[in-house]
Amino acid sequence: MEEDWFHGKMGLLPSITSQVNFSDLDRINRIGSGSGGTVYKVLHRPSGKLYALKVIYGHHEDSVRRQICREIEILRDVDNPSVVKCHDMFDHNGEIQVLLEYMDGGSLEGNRIHDEPSLSDFTRQILSGLYYLHRHRIVHRDIKPSNLLINSRKQVKIADFGVSRILSQTMDPCNSSVGTIAYMSPERINTDLNHGKYDGYAGDIWSLGVSILEFYLGRFPFAVGRQGDWASLMCAICLSQPPEAPPTASREFRDFIACCLQRDPAKRWTALQLLSHPFIIQNAGAANNQNNQVHQPHNLPPPRRYFSSS
Repeated sequence: MEEDWFHGKMGLLPSITSQVNFSDLDRINRIGSGSGGTVYKVLHRPSGKLYALKVIYGHHEDSVRRQICREIEILRDVDNPSVVKCHDMFDHNGEIQVLLEYMDGGSLEGNRIHDEPSLSDFTRQILSGLYYLHRHRIVHRDIKPSNLLINSRKQVKIADFGVSRILSQTMDPCNSSVGTIAYMSPERINTDLNHGKYDGYAGDIWSLGVSILEFYLGRFPFAVGRQGDWASLMCAICLSQPPEAPPTASREFRDFIACCLQRDPAKRWTALQLLSHPFIIQNAGAANNQNNQVHQPHNLPPPRRYFSSS
């Protein structure tokens, strides 16, 4: 019998008021899968509304399940037009299942977006969501093309955070997929590069820069393939110079990528600073709407200069 584990036996987890009954959901088809789980398109029969249901692989210890539950409670409060909404969470046959906003266009993985105004608009939306998360002290830790979703209205939203962060703390790092490692910053892979200190916010910016450059080029921007062997991939990220946008790109785009892919994490721009970069603001125009506007917080360092003097 299906059972909502928030109200399950033994009282292992704090109770959360359910917004949707699990028994009212019908699976339509599978829309994606990865090392962490499988995502299904589901129909909520009473309302006729479509959702995405992420089924997380594995059976977890009670302490991990409680931690995931607390994290989901936080994620349900996240409300930003550039972040995929987390609606609810269930346990069916011991598997954790997360009910999410459905994005009918799928992920941006494998897309080449060579048109700079379009890429600027998509990047602005991602930055708006990333700024919101960072302002609320949420680090994503897994920004990559497959976690950037789009819908038929060309709204781009950040997905797959929170639970993946909790699970990463309970898993051997060697179990992480190479595709995820490919977007990690050098100092996250090799902690000696930053004296053992890791700034998750700066790490998200590096991952964003790699992803945006990949969209522009239509390929993974490092010399080695994204699915190459571990040693070659990590050497390329940690030892080689950060990738650059080609000379054929605009000056603004080349500088934007350079601001994201600074080897020193302290020199990387923040999400808020990047929202004021010429690559973003010169293409904003009518696409910039009231929902995505942000306000300058106090005690933030001033944006660094946009361009080098050369």
